[in-house]
Amino acid sequence: MKPASSNKNFNFDQSLALFSRAAKVIPEGIYGHQNPAFVLPGNCPYFADSAHGAHFRDVDGNDYIDFLCGYGPVVVGHAHPEVEKAVSGLLSKGVCFNHPGEIMVRLAERLTGLISIADWSIFAKNGSDVTTYAVRVAREFTGRKKIIIASGAYHGAHAWCTAYPGGVLPEEAANVRPIRWNRLDDLEKCVAENSGEIAGIVLTPYHHPTYTAQEMPADGFWEGVREICDTEGIILILDDIRAGFRLSIHGSHEVYGICPDLVCYAKAMANGHPIAAAVGRQKFREAAEQVFFAGTFWFAPAPMAAALTTLNILETGNAIAEMERLGIRLKTGLEEIGTAQGFRVTLSGPPALPYMTFDDHPDLYHIQIFCREMIARGVFLHPHHNWFLCAAHTDADIDETLEKAEIAFRRVKEEVGT
Repeated sequence: MKPASSNKNFNFDQSLALFSRAAKVIPEGIYGHQNPAFVLPGNCPYFADSAHGAHFRDVDGNDYIDFLCGYGPVVVGHAHPEVEKAVSGLLSKGVCFNHPGEIMVRLAERLTGLISIADWSIFAKNGSDVTTYAVRVAREFTGRKKIIIASGAYHGAHAWCTAYPGGVLPEEAANVRPIRWNRLDDLEKCVAENSGEIAGIVLTPYHHPTYTAQEMPADGFWEGVREICDTEGIILILDDIRAGFRLSIHGSHEVYGICPDLVCYAKAMANGHPIAAAVGRQKFREAAEQVFFAGTFWFAPAPMAAALTTLNILETGNAIAEMERLGIRLKTGLEEIGTAQGFRVTLSGPPALPYMTFDDHPDLYHIQIFCREMIARGVFLHPHHNWFLCAAHTDADIDETLEKAEIAFRRVKEEVGT
């Protein structure tokens, strides 16, 4: 998927120079999902310098409207003053202690008060930490080994769930069974073929695979999943890492009518500060206590302060409703402009977490050119990953994005046609 060249309005000289230095001392230079190869090599910034509100600046001094928001964690805006004040207040007392602080108890109380199925909560730093923990709790509770996931879903970088084979032993993923999203017949068949062996089902509230359109749950899907779990004694684990608290302060399961046993959160929980959580029903507390789970930095109080403040902002203000409203404006505007330019484009997924596809061109070349041209005009849109709105986006940001999208669609048409 090599994107076509472009006469960029921006240059990335400092990014490229810094990447050259990084490649000498860091494997891949930049690794994981922030590797430039995942975006548009040579046509996007590689390194960021600063951010505020819904905008960020790269190391070359180029400014962007940010529709990636750190791959989702920034939900109330970069450098939000209320969040940063809470963080700095605790940092002034220290960073890492021998013991947790009182704030950990307050945050657990807050989550169990907000989330209907939560009778307890534990904390870590990354989504991978808590999805892996939830799988272990399911195995401890059931005494079974196998886990069902949806094909194309991302649940973290740990060996049981990663799609990348490097360093992974075949037996580490041997007990994972993939099914097609939204296909209850697939699930029923998989459970029947592995009767009495399935410990848990790990699913996201809706399907958000990389490189392709997002898929919402079909009518009856979640009810069917719950019924199968109840019948077969399987633990239903909801991976709400990506969407959690962006769609509802009470968790995405409330939006889609899901009745999970365990739920995992991270990303938007603390507006970019490193923290993740898993919550669960009382029924699974004993199993949770049997799973050893620890990290030197997991009890750091400052990210917990960020989480408490972020959750308060989301609950008491209109941020969630505004992200949805602006997301609908973005979706409607881009689809209309695309149609006017002769393209069939769709923005799939929830309005606050959209992803655009050129419906007649699944090879990704059209979306790569479109995003390249938007980045070159100061609007950061990812060609392969879903986008994110935050509470700091404004109508003016949407207006500017749509204005520049008209130019970008024309450039796509000039370069590769409709």
